[in-house]
Formats: sequence, structure tokens, C-alpha cells
Amino acid sequence: MSNKKSLSEVHESITTEKKGWRKILAFLGPAYLVSVGYMDPGNWATDIAGGSKFGYQLIWVLLMSNLIALLLQSLSARLGIVRGLDLAQASRNAYPKWVNFPLFILAQTAIIACDLAEIIGMAIGLNLLFGLPLIWGISITILDTILLLFLLNKGMRKMEAFIIGMVSVVGLSFLVEMFIVEPSVKEVIKGFEPSLLSGEALYIAIGIIGATVMPHNLYLHSSLVQTRKFERDRKGIKEAIKFNVIDTAVALNLAFFVNAAILILAAAAFYKNGFHEVAEIQDAHKLLTNIFGNVAPALFAIALIAAGQSSTVTGTLAGQIIMEGHLNLRIQPWLRRLITRLLAIVPAFFTILHFGEDSLSALLILSQVVLSLQLGFAIIPLIHFTSDKKEMKEFAIKTWVKILAWISALVIVVLNIKLVVEEISTWKAENDGWYIYVIVIPMAIIIALLLLYIFIYPLTNPHNLKVKLPHGDALEIATVEKIDYKRIGIAIDFSKHDRNTIRHALIQGGKHAHYYLIHVVETAAARYHGQTVLDHETQADMENLKKYQDNLAELGYHAMPQIGFGGTARAIAEISNKQNIELLVMGAHGHKGLKDIIFGTTVNAVRHKVSIPVLIVR
Repeated sequence: MSNKKSLSEVHESITTEKKGWRKILAFLGPAYLVSVGYMDPGNWATDIAGGSKFGYQLIWVLLMSNLIALLLQSLSARLGIVRGLDLAQASRNAYPKWVNFPLFILAQTAIIACDLAEIIGMAIGLNLLFGLPLIWGISITILDTILLLFLLNKGMRKMEAFIIGMVSVVGLSFLVEMFIVEPSVKEVIKGFEPSLLSGEALYIAIGIIGATVMPHNLYLHSSLVQTRKFERDRKGIKEAIKFNVIDTAVALNLAFFVNAAILILAAAAFYKNGFHEVAEIQDAHKLLTNIFGNVAPALFAIALIAAGQSSTVTGTLAGQIIMEGHLNLRIQPWLRRLITRLLAIVPAFFTILHFGEDSLSALLILSQVVLSLQLGFAIIPLIHFTSDKKEMKEFAIKTWVKILAWISALVIVVLNIKLVVEEISTWKAENDGWYIYVIVIPMAIIIALLLLYIFIYPLTNPHNLKVKLPHGDALEIATVEKIDYKRIGIAIDFSKHDRNTIRHALIQGGKHAHYYLIHVVETAAARYHGQTVLDHETQADMENLKKYQDNLAELGYHAMPQIGFGGTARAIAEISNKQNIELLVMGAHGHKGLKDIIFGTTVNAVRHKVSIPVLIVR
């Protein structure tokens, strides 16, 4: 069992020991990061398509999606607060190992689909604002890895402030646009009346559901609530649940108003003016220019860029959570971001090169339908976990909440099944190819059976629902004997950190140990010629090591200079092995952000190349 906390870099990093309204503010934040996913470019595509094709008819679908989202996100927050686990960790502990891998693949597919929407949205926004070709806009989105790295190192509060700032830009832009288009209030109210859906209306409605109730947000929310530090007693947990429900209600209702504003904008500007086929964001921008002048389209493009940029940050966090949770596998956040982004860029590039730029909006809506199809695999375990009275105790969800949750899950699953059946029937009618029978239908059946298994397994094996703490059992500590290190290596870089590094090494070994002062020459000549190099830097470094040796000798310590050449980590490891060093002492420079990528890799690299204890001195 892993001993890693969910999002360990920021776990319990925000204290809530405040009074009055300051205490409420301390808990506010996680739901705003989650709400970003409820107003990303994928939502724009489905809302614009729905508004331009069907007017105000689908507003009730938006409202239903938002109510379902409120319910499910509050369950997700409850799981994280009460059990101290995110949804992926809970699934890993509750389901067999063979189930968690496909669950990870499905969740990762949803995140790629979501990231695809952010890429296309950002590229379209840059194109509309600066005239940048879409293919270049998509390429530029790789660079947001640097933004994510910067925000992660600044801490959770700074990240939340950035996201709230971006969300505010989106909200204000649409508030202004609503005044410009002046929709019919009477017709908007009529749109809240439910109606039967089929064909394209059903396809877009499911896209709206997938774009609103996003599966990765359920993983994300259950982790983000754990960034708050509070008392783990009955009162503290109850208080944390209450404040997070407030946080969720405010953030998601704001997201609903933004989504409704986009759909109403499309209905009032396009559907009412006879433009029923405005399914593309670019067309929406162009028509806004023709009908309302320059202000509305400029706000539209700015909001689109802000929505895409903020969504991409939260998508990366969700990716980290599902990988660590389902697979107990952890990689660097910037690398995880880069992999996800590249996996999303490939289909976007292929679509532009093969089908042309006009196909991007269709790809956007498809990405949201993919999100919806994955929802059941996140919702069903979530309801099982939060219903378990043995583990949740008094915080298990009430019967009426459980009924509403299962009804929501049933609605989503049934709509998805209906969509899949309709789509496969359409494909068979249009092109009755072998791949439909060999690949598509068997894959659909396998996924449906997996969904059924995920639902039934906890009912037949209730004891497996017990979610253990994310660490193993404590080991018995035997007799502790003092370790006398006789051969200690000290990594020297002639910086201000040397004094502290040497001091810690001397404390470990005393005057009876032998010390090896290790420095690596990294000049181009040293990398090529190795030990035969006699450049100025090598000679100067030898002299400096000799000064350290003499200085230590005066203090009564025995030290030997050791020069390495070429790659720092490899050279330090080679010297350590050759001299049979028992303990290696290194200084860490405490680089952050981009500097850490450029400068701060030596300690990590050495740690993986040696099998002896490494003491890192900051």
C-alpha cells in the first residue's frame, strides 16, 4: 500500500484555524478549480451548437446537468474529507488490480478528450484575436507546461487565485455580451421546460452533460479538499463538509450562469436570426462581428483563451491524481503535463491535416461525448463509497441523497447507451464495414460488461469497500545500533553551500572517518578528454580542493581530493563506487520552478545511480 498522500506537494498546506468569515474563506477555492471544467472550450462548442440549432430548447438540459454536478461534486468532496482519500485511491483499494488498469485508461482517455478541447479552444481564441493559424496555435499550447510548473511551485492559494482570475474574465465577458444581444426573457424561461430528445438534439444534449458533469472533476475535487488542514474529529469533519458544500454551490452555480449565457447568446444571436447551423466557434465569432460590431467578438475570443488556459491547469492535476491513485505510479508533474498534452495534440494535428480546419468543432463536440461515456465509471464507485456506513459512519449519505445519486447515474448511463446504439446503427447504415462487427461492437460490449461489474462487485463483496489508509502497517523497530561511517564522500561545487555540506559530513563521521572531497569538472574539454584534460578550470579546481584538504587537516580531519570529469551524476557515482564510500553528503540548492528543471537535477540523478545512503543538506 502506498504511503503517498493525494497531491502530496500541497496536501494540508492551507490552514483553516481562523474565526468567522475568514474561516469560510479558508475553505473556499477547491470548487472554483473544479468549476473551470464546467466552462471550458468544450462547453462552448456544445452550448453554441445547441443554441444555434435548437434555440432555447436545451436550457433545461444545462440545468439538469448542473444539478447532477452539484450532487456528485458534493459527494466527491465528502469522500475526500471523511476518508482522506481521492476517488482513484479509493477505487484502487476497493476493486481488484485488473479492474484498476482499465479504469485508469478510461479516466486518462477522458482527460485527453478534455485536454483536446482546451487545445482547440486556445488555438481558436489565438486565431480570432491575433490571426494566428490554428496549426501554430495548437503547437504553442505545449508551452503552457511552464505556466503549470510556475503555479505548482507558488502553492495552492496562488493557483486558486489564478484560476478565479481566469474564470472572472470569462464571466464578465459574457455578462457584457448578454447586454449586447438582449435575449427574450419569456423564451428563456420557456427553455427550462423538459422535452423529449432524439437524433442530433440527443447527441448535443449528451455532449452538454459530458461537458458539464466531467468525470475527471470527481477525481480532482476529492483530492483538492484535502489541501485544507482541519481537526479530524467529528466537529471538524462536519464543519469541513458544510463549508465545502457552500463552496461547491457558489462555484458551480456561477459556472451554470456562464454556460447558460453562452447558449442564450447563441440562441438570441444566431437561431433567432436564421443562422441554425452555427456549430463552430469561428462562425460564432464572425457572426457576432457582423451583427454586433467589434466589442462582443473581442470579448468572446479573450474569454475563450482564459477558459482554455485555466482548464488545462486543472486537467493536469486530475491526470496526476488518477495515475497515482489507480496505478500507484508517480512521475514529475511537468512530464505528466507534457505527455497528456502531446497525446491530445496528435488527434488535433491529424484532424487539421486530413480533414481541414473546419472539422475542429466537430472534434470538440466528440471530445465532450467521450467525457460523458466515461462518467459511469467514476459515478458508480463514488456512490458506493459514500454510501458505506461502516467506513463513512455518521457521514454516509442519507437514503434520499443515495436515491437521487443513483437516479442521476441511471439517467446518464441510459442516455449514453441510447447514444451508442444510435451511433452504431447510423454507422452500419452509412458504411456497413467489417470494423463495426470486429472492433466497434465487441469493444462496446466489453465496456458495458466492465461497467456492470463495477456496479455489482461492491454489492457482492461489501468487505472490499473498506478503504484502508494510504500506508502500510507500522513495522517493529528492533535494537538500534550506531552506524560508524568510515568512508564519507562530500560533493563540492565551490559555492556558498560547501561550508554547510562539509559541516554535516564531519558531524556524521567525526575525526575517525576518511573524507573524500568530490568535485566534477564539466567543461566541454573535460567531457571529451576526461582525465587527460589540463585546462585552466581543472587546475583551479584541484587547487581549491587542496585548500579544503589543508583546512580540514588543520582541524584534525583526514580528507582526500577526488576530481571527476564529464557528467556530474555519473562521475560522482563512479568515484563513490571506486572509493567504497559508505555515505554520500550533497548540498541541495533549493531551486524552484524553471530553475529546478535546468539546475536542480544532480541530486536526483545521483540518488538513482548509487546504492549507499545519501544525505542531502539544504
